[in-house]
Amino acid sequence: MLPRIDRRSLIAGGLGLAGLTLPAGRALASQMLGATGFTHNVASGEPAPDSMLLWTRYVPSAEAGVVRLDVEVALDPGFSKRVSGGVVRTGPYRDWTAKVTVDGLKPGTVYWYRFVAPDGTKSPVGRTKTLPQGPVNRFDLAVFSCSNLPYGWFNAYAHAAARPDLDLWLHTGDYIYEYGAASIKEVDLVQGRLPEPSTEILAIADYRLRYASYRADPDLQRLHQMAPMVALWDDHESSNDSWEGGAQNHQPDKEGGWNIRRAAAMQVYREWMPVSDEPWKTYPIGTLATLYRTESRLLARTRPADIGAAFKAADPEAALKAFRDGAWRDPSATMMGSTQETWLAHQMKVNAGWQLVGMGTILGRTVMPKDAVDWLRPTVSDKKVASYRDDIRAAARGLPMWMDRWDGYPAARSRLLRSAQAADADLVMLSGDSHNAWAYALTEDGRPAGVEFAGHSVTSNGMEGDMGADPKIVAQGFVGANPELKWADTSQRGYMMVQITPQRVTGEWLFLRTIKAPTTELAGTHRMQVDRGRRRFSQA
Repeated sequence: MLPRIDRRSLIAGGLGLAGLTLPAGRALASQMLGATGFTHNVASGEPAPDSMLLWTRYVPSAEAGVVRLDVEVALDPGFSKRVSGGVVRTGPYRDWTAKVTVDGLKPGTVYWYRFVAPDGTKSPVGRTKTLPQGPVNRFDLAVFSCSNLPYGWFNAYAHAAARPDLDLWLHTGDYIYEYGAASIKEVDLVQGRLPEPSTEILAIADYRLRYASYRADPDLQRLHQMAPMVALWDDHESSNDSWEGGAQNHQPDKEGGWNIRRAAAMQVYREWMPVSDEPWKTYPIGTLATLYRTESRLLARTRPADIGAAFKAADPEAALKAFRDGAWRDPSATMMGSTQETWLAHQMKVNAGWQLVGMGTILGRTVMPKDAVDWLRPTVSDKKVASYRDDIRAAARGLPMWMDRWDGYPAARSRLLRSAQAADADLVMLSGDSHNAWAYALTEDGRPAGVEFAGHSVTSNGMEGDMGADPKIVAQGFVGANPELKWADTSQRGYMMVQITPQRVTGEWLFLRTIKAPTTELAGTHRMQVDRGRRRFSQA
């Protein structure tokens, strides 16, 4: 872990947080981030059949404005068979991170790569694999989401990184969290895993230090080192429940303009992650499938409809009905924006095979079961109990429990699913955000539209924190209350494995025994599958 930094040092000499972006702040930045040389290992991403984006971070030991790094790519980890390479510059203006795309590679091939500094020192060696081309019999990827560092060890990353059978990582968001230490209950905190800075992150320097803390984790470093990652942001890479014009966890009167914070979050994400600057992208997996990276948080998402006023109205039932028939169904509400909606609809028409859509939040319709209050722990606050009761009242009117998810944007959800139906697409949604595990058979206009494998979190707390009832009772209650929901687990952490063949896609949820100590021991798994052309689950 990086050492704790005294934030008072940031304002010494009048530098403030902005000091880290100025030449006078370079030495301070180096001191804060802990080391020189290749400080955060290597990573790869944006895979294609003939190219790959490679990432590292290099801090020179002496004062420098720009540093050139050479890149070597080989067919073996000893680099006796070098086949490609490149050069890239970095400097304090991008927090010493470096990204370079190398091309001329062969499809479906494992490569080894490293960076070489001006003084001849070499980075750790990374392993990556290009996407296949033509007929493909099998492709395996792992899906992660919601990795809150203080809440536990990244055992899911460690378990996946040790597997020999994976071609790609997909991270569907909440790779970091923006909260400060004050928001974490002592009972939830794992000692030694509190990231820097200790306060909520707001400015460029804050976001850079938070990524530096997360990327210092050895299990996360190993994950990036062993295979390429396709990554997309959700809300916590900026601020909770974010949309294009603000966020639930952003107060402009105290924290400044949202556009400034949003720009800082986007810039630093693109510095520290092995991603291109394209907001959304297509990844062809031969003729077998196409994977889509989407953006549904910061660029076009409209503000979620506010159901809160309906609960406080003189006639709540009438207010809920008016909300359901009005603001909730507004067709101008959008998660992705019309440009991206059109792009995805067109891509599903022209691309062959399975259509795998990586998404930050869940599409499946979910209402609160009527018995949910009976499952709560006695220690749950009166305010939270009232919130559950409100969700149950909303469910009686057909309204979802989370307005921040896709079922809070029903017109946009219908447009997406109808476009998949119009394209005759075998749609498989791969999503995160909720911290718990779900499997949905998606429908639109009474017809199957695809399936959704919704992943549980790496470490973030799920609804089990509120529930005192047996998790099996809770899961059964949710399945019973929601026709699209075919299975759920509401109590465990881990990641998903997704195996794609021409005949079927199989999803496997892997549950770690614990996240409170470093171990890769599993507590169990659950598998479900969808057969080609069925667009609903069959027995795995």
